[in-house]
Amino acid sequence: MAAIPLGLQQRDVIGVAETGSSKTAAFENEAEGPYSVVMAPTRELAQQIEEETVKFAHYLGIKVVSIVGGQSIEEQGFKIRQGCEVVIATPGRLIDCLERRYAVLNQCNYVVLDEADRIIDMGFEPQVVGVLDAMPSSNFKPENEDEELDEKRIYRTTYMFSATMPLAVERLARKYLRNPVVVTIGTARKATDLITQHVIMVKESEQMPRLQKLLDDLVDKTAIVFINTKKSADFMSKTLEKASYRVTTLHDGKSQEQREISLEGFRTKRFNVLVATDVARRGIDIPDVAHVINYDVAHVINYDRTYKACREDKYRYYMLTQSNSPVPPELARHEACKFKPGSIPDRPPRQTIQFLRIDYDV
Repeated sequence: MAAIPLGLQQRDVIGVAETGSSKTAAFENEAEGPYSVVMAPTRELAQQIEEETVKFAHYLGIKVVSIVGGQSIEEQGFKIRQGCEVVIATPGRLIDCLERRYAVLNQCNYVVLDEADRIIDMGFEPQVVGVLDAMPSSNFKPENEDEELDEKRIYRTTYMFSATMPLAVERLARKYLRNPVVVTIGTARKATDLITQHVIMVKESEQMPRLQKLLDDLVDKTAIVFINTKKSADFMSKTLEKASYRVTTLHDGKSQEQREISLEGFRTKRFNVLVATDVARRGIDIPDVAHVINYDVAHVINYDRTYKACREDKYRYYMLTQSNSPVPPELARHEACKFKPGSIPDRPPRQTIQFLRIDYDV
């Protein structure tokens, strides 16, 4: 609601908001390329954005083309050359299309980076920079806010949506956005109040039995189980299948067709358990998920820095207290949790804690 009017005034926008806050709904001569480019970190999110964009683009006579990995780049290049107003893409595939001359961005005046911090975390900063540099610099607005704009010109409008603002994202914003308006929904680095978080302290040998007990309580509800590696995800999926759970797997080792089948099967509740790596962590819209279970400790907190051992415990403790979630005594007593993150230098770890984290929708 706040971002769209600003864009209509040709203002650049930085939107900082929790996942699920409707950021996607805030954006929207053949030979010269599309007028608008939307970049997203994963194929699934790009296709989800395409699905939502087509709903209103149809009534405006706007043609939308999605270009993502896992599909024929030649076919995608053919669609672009036929002409379209909006391209929705993953950064890697888009830069490939530009380098092969399947696409040009000579008249692109609207740019959207959705889940910008996740894009950077996945290592796509060079591709994003390459895409932005392929657009004409002549459509940049002046740096000086007081300088009068030419009413006959269309200046580039750039939207950058992110759940956090790590340094790499700020660096991109400084280089490519002109005097942006910052729209913040909620509190940065704080979990949404719609989620109740629980940390369950268990020994490593007890993790799988405890997970199965949680899944047994699902009944007709669904759960996403996050795990760090593709190999572990496949192993867990097979283990749960043998235990008669309706489970499917999502990670970047699967083909695009397999990934789409898994997501659709989970959305329609043909499967009620989705075992996934970080490819599904941000932006994917799946309604009515009861539990989100972090079976493995995530490698990255907030996608802007990696924390190991006691530092992981400290940040989890702080995030739990900030969201008024219950904190297990074992975690509260941990040496690293006695100080607010950033208040003192990190100390060497004194112990290792194995735990599950379960997020419940209220």
